[in-house]
Amino acid sequence: MPNLGMPEILLILVAALLVFGPKKLPDLGRSLGNGIREFRKGTQGLKDDLEGSFKDEPAVKAVPETQTILAAAPAQVISAASVEAAPVDLHKHVAIEETEAHQA
Repeated sequence: MPNLGMPEILLILVAALLVFGPKKLPDLGRSLGNGIREFRKGTQGLKDDLEGSFKDEPAVKAVPETQTILAAAPAQVISAASVEAAPVDLHKHVAIEETEAHQA
């Protein structure tokens, strides 16, 4: 928005005087002033509400200066090569399951 200098303001006032007349111009200025005042009150109320909501939020807990960290004992790593597996006789397990199924 361009800045308004003194010649532009005078031109606007002369045009308003010609359009509205000398009797209505003070009422028009008063109405404009009241409108601006109400707008400022509304924005100030909104600003106060926003600032109030920021103050109502709980503060973040401060982190203590020192912390004790308890570490668990390292887990024992077991590899497949280190485990000796006993051979499993699958026929034996199948036979046991079949006999249990026949008994039931």
